Amino acid sequence: MLLTCQAGFESLLGRELAATGAAALESGPGWVRTEGAAFNETLAFPWLELRAPVEVRGESVNALATRVAEFFFTSLKGERVDADWPCVWLGPQEITGLGRRISAVESACGELLKKKLSRVAKLAMRDVPRGAGPARGLFVYFTDFGRILVAREAFVHGQRRMADDDLAPSRSYLKVEEAYIVLGHEPAESETVCDLGAAPGGWSYSAAKRGARVVAVDNGPLKGGALNHPLIEHRLEDAFRFAPSFAEASEGKTSSGGFDWLFCDLVEEPHHVLQQLVTPWLAQGWCRRFVVNLKFGRVDPIALLAELRSPESPFARHAPGFRVRHLYHDREEFTVVGEVARE
Repeated sequence: MLLTCQAGFESLLGRELAATGAAALESGPGWVRTEGAAFNETLAFPWLELRAPVEVRGESVNALATRVAEFFFTSLKGERVDADWPCVWLGPQEITGLGRRISAVESACGELLKKKLSRVAKLAMRDVPRGAGPARGLFVYFTDFGRILVAREAFVHGQRRMADDDLAPSRSYLKVEEAYIVLGHEPAESETVCDLGAAPGGWSYSAAKRGARVVAVDNGPLKGGALNHPLIEHRLEDAFRFAPSFAEASEGKTSSGGFDWLFCDLVEEPHHVLQQLVTPWLAQGWCRRFVVNLKFGRVDPIALLAELRSPESPFARHAPGFRVRHLYHDREEFTVVGEVARE
C-alpha cells in the first residue's frame, strides 16, 4: 500500500499504521509505503490509499509516460469502461519543480491514451473522487522525478482542498466545509445548528449560507459574513454551560430540545471537550449529526485516537460509524464527524 497524508505528519501516520500491525517500509514528504493490501477506512491520517502499487522508473518524460500507459493498457484487458473514471496524478509539493514534471508526464501519457483508447480517454476525470470510499481508475504518485508508484485501485478518505469564501470570518470555515464531504451530509435549509465556541463565526456562516438556522454560542464577537446574519443568533454564553431547552424546541429545534447539528471547534484540551461537551450532547440526544474538532498539540495523538476508537468513547457508544480524520485544512487537530444513533 501507498498512503498519502499532509506533509509533516508522516511519522504520525507511521505510528497509526504500526498500531494496526502494519509496518512502514519507507516514507517521504506526504507519503508512507507499507506492507498489506487491505484498505482501512478507519485510519485518520491518510488522505488516499493506493492498493498494490507498481513501481515505474524512467529518466525522461516520454519513458515514464510510456511505462505508465503500458501498465494501464495491460491492466484494462478484459475490462469494459462505460462510465467516468478517476485519472489522478499526484506527488509531493515540497519537491521543487516536481509539479512541472508531473504535468509533463501526465500530458504525454494522456496523448498515448487518446491514440489507443480515445473513448476511454474521454471518460477520464482528473480529480480525486469526491467523498469517502473505494475507487477504481488510474492513480499515479511520484515519489521523485524518476520514480512513480501506480495503481488501479484506491481508497479515498474524503480530505480535499476547499475553495475559500471572501465573507467567511476565518480560515476554520474551510475545515467544516471539508468535514461535510467526509460525513457525506451538510446542513440543509431549515435545519438547526448549535455552534459551540463559534467566534469569529466561520462554521456558523457555513451553515447559514445553506439556509440553516444557527445558535452561535461564544462570549467573543462574530465577524465577516456571520456578523448580523439573519439566520445566526449570537448567544454571549460559555459553551461549556450551554444546553438546549424545551423552549428552543418549540422554535423549530428537534422535539427533544436538541438540534439537527452540533458544531464544536474549541481551543481546549481534548479530554475536557470530550467529557464536558461531547458526552452529554451525544448521550442526551441533543444533536442528530455532529462535527467536532479536537486539538492534539499537547497530547499524544495516537493515544488520543485509541481513546476515540475505544468502545467506551462517547462516539463509539452513541454514534456507530463515526469517522475521525486529519483533514487537508487541519493542523494539530482531528475532526470527528458522525450521526447519533436513535434510541
